[in-house]
Formats: sequence, C-alpha cells, structure tokens
Amino acid sequence: MVIAQTRRLVISKMSLDDAPFYLELVNSPKWLKYIGDRGIKTLEDSKKRIKDSVLTSYDTNGYGAYKLLLKTENNQLIGSCGLYKREYLDYPDIGFAMLPEYEGKGYGYESSLELLRIAKDEFNINRIGAITLPTNQSSIGLLKKLGLVYEKTVIPFDDGEELFLFAKDL
Repeated sequence: MVIAQTRRLVISKMSLDDAPFYLELVNSPKWLKYIGDRGIKTLEDSKKRIKDSVLTSYDTNGYGAYKLLLKTENNQLIGSCGLYKREYLDYPDIGFAMLPEYEGKGYGYESSLELLRIAKDEFNINRIGAITLPTNQSSIGLLKKLGLVYEKTVIPFDDGEELFLFAKDL
C-alpha cells in the first residue's frame, strides 16, 4: 500500500513479500554497525520480524517502517524510512536506512522530509525524535539537516550503550 510519493521515491507499507529485501537491509554493513545485529539470518527470521514488529506497529500505532522504492521501471527497493513508538521515548521517532549502493544520494533526506509531513498532517504528531549512535556522523548530519537538534544522551538498553536523542517540534 502506497503511503506517499516524492519526486524520486514511492513510500509504501511493507508486507511479508518484502522479506528478502528486509533480510538484505538488516544485514547490510551500516545497519549492523549503527543499528545492530537483530539476529535475522534467514527468510523465515525476516518474515517473523516483519510480522511481529512492522505489521504489528501498523495495527497498533497506525505507522511503522516503510519501504522505499525508486520511481523507475522496476521499482527498485532501496531502503527503509519509518516512524516508531518506543517505550523509552515520550514521543515517536524517525529512522532510516539505505542499502549500501543507495547511501549518500539524498534518499534518506527526501523520504524523511515526507514522513515528517505525514507525521504532523496525518498522525497529528507534534514532536518527533530520533536516536543514533554518537559515532554515526552521516545520520547526525541528516538529522540536523531535517531540523532536529540534539536533546540529550540516553541509555535505553541494558548494554549501557549511549545514544544521542535528537528532537524537534512539528
């Protein structure tokens, strides 16, 4: 189901049919380095994660992770951008990830800008956050370009790893 379109992208809900793409994305080098290994190693793992996390978020929150497709003849899947409700944050956050060959081409900015509009206009979200590792300079740069500002350092998990929380009012 198409959620929105931008100049170069189609933003759509994920389905179980996207398991091969999702498996590739969550095992890409930057995902593993900056987001972490989610233990998704097979197509069945990928389908389970989509069902238990992505599809459940659509049902529970109305939003979640969306797939990004290039507006080309073959509608190439290139990455993901989404709105997430996390227990440890007071407001939803935005996240993005691209397959390696599509990084640095402005797709994260283009899709995130559209999702910020959707967050405000369709989901009545008035504040948005984003979390990232302090070492993820490309993510930090994109968040700043989107107008989010550093708010604080958070330690949301038992592993003690610090994350930067960025936020802005919509």
